[in-house]
Amino acid sequence: MSASRTLPRFDPGDPLGIDDLLGEEDLAVRGTVRQWAARRVLPEIADWYERGELPDIRELARELGSIGALGMSLDGYGCAGASAVQYGLACLELEAADSGIRSLVSVQGSLAMYAIHRYGSEEQKQRWLPGMAAGEIIGCFGLTEPDVGSDPAAMRTHARRDGSDWVLTGRKMWITNGSVAGVAVVWAQTEEGIRGFAVPTDAPGFSAPEIKHKWSLRASVTSELVLDEVRLPADAVLPEVTGLRGPLSCLSHARYGIVWGSMGAARSCFETAVDYAKTREQFGRPIGGFQLTQAKLADMAVELHKGILLAHHLGRRMDAGRLRPEQVSFGKLNNVREAIEICRTARTVLGANGISLEYPVMRHATNLESVLTYEGTVEMHQLVLGKALTGLDAFRGD
Repeated sequence: MSASRTLPRFDPGDPLGIDDLLGEEDLAVRGTVRQWAARRVLPEIADWYERGELPDIRELARELGSIGALGMSLDGYGCAGASAVQYGLACLELEAADSGIRSLVSVQGSLAMYAIHRYGSEEQKQRWLPGMAAGEIIGCFGLTEPDVGSDPAAMRTHARRDGSDWVLTGRKMWITNGSVAGVAVVWAQTEEGIRGFAVPTDAPGFSAPEIKHKWSLRASVTSELVLDEVRLPADAVLPEVTGLRGPLSCLSHARYGIVWGSMGAARSCFETAVDYAKTREQFGRPIGGFQLTQAKLADMAVELHKGILLAHHLGRRMDAGRLRPEQVSFGKLNNVREAIEICRTARTVLGANGISLEYPVMRHATNLESVLTYEGTVEMHQLVLGKALTGLDAFRGD
């Protein structure tokens, strides 16, 4: 009979012992990003959100570059070359601060930089990626249009050849970082099919008016892109991809970050609810001592840590080169839905205080309403999984 072992203590912050799956480098990355967010974002975020602006975005980008958070899972060109799990941990910590901050990093690294890194020429990579990794150049990603969201094949933005140049015309909508970007990766219809272009935002005919009056992602720069006969040289096109495979692969990479990030928002709300339940007294005792409150906390903990386990599993598959797009859809669909439910339940634990910006709960809940929809709506991810499960394509209903 083997000798008895002393069980590790139960950790309410890590009830499943998920940290045991992380190595020293993983924990160091998480700690660095958590400390940065606590120092730089949390003291200001409620005010930024209430004002509906991100006033320090250029400085924030440079600071995020200095800690290696921009394009961190890419190799070379000043990028950190971190693992997918480490990138995921960074997304979780950033979104625990605010979804807008994680969106800044996701769009920069997983969309704009990823597109250039994977499909760009060597000259394009050398021109853009080092400055983007350092946060000196901010990037955006133009795919969604005012009338085209879930069906990107129907995009109206087009590019035509004029001699050796390309001329782009069209509009893109709901573009994170658009008004502050130095480069926009824009997808457009051409005679050859859909192509991607690295568009300097100082090009004549390019403008990016900021979108105001948002009730979600308020601490984030969201813009429209207007391309009015924007003339680009021949080498502005991303040479290594034609068709929807290009933008969709970028979206899959960004969705992976959302699988982790949504759990950061959920964790913030859960921890707030636990702390509040232990100190808020009603009927002469802390509300955390009542059965109904404990049931809420237990249910939140179960879904939160199941979601983190799912994110970790997908991260290991990505690091092994085995992560399929359908599995990313599985993660985004589950984790964002459960994160919203955790936020809503946390709001009920806080009662009326749950709507106050003194606490992060309502801010996270409203942010997640955007996260639920962008980079693939609930319905689209359901149909991706439905097709994978049945082999039948229900996207077009025929």
